[in-house]
Amino acid sequence: MKDLDLAVLVSVFLEMMGPLFWFLLLLGLAGLIGFAVVLMREGRIDSRRLIRSEVIGLAGGVMALVLMAWVTVSGFTDAGGPVDWLLIGIIWGIGLAGTTILAYAVQGLLAGKRPKA
Repeated sequence: MKDLDLAVLVSVFLEMMGPLFWFLLLLGLAGLIGFAVVLMREGRIDSRRLIRSEVIGLAGGVMALVLMAWVTVSGFTDAGGPVDWLLIGIIWGIGLAGTTILAYAVQGLLAGKRPKA
């Protein structure tokens, strides 16, 4: 495994997660597309919606860590060195960012369907 390319990463993730990999990939893509649609429609970022999304994102980071522990069949006590803890932080950050974007998109798309009073 001298070369690390996209095909190798996809193969490793498929081996670890199975069909869950494709679900998470599609969920992330849907979140990005939804965020782009909301941003183009409104032309700005709503601060209240962003704060709510960030709070939801904290839970998403924790869920990413739970998923990591379940998929790798290991716990946080198995982390041996600084690189392991760095990877745990990166996984939490990716879960936080992805969930924040997805939550903002869902809130924005649902807000657009409400009738104005």
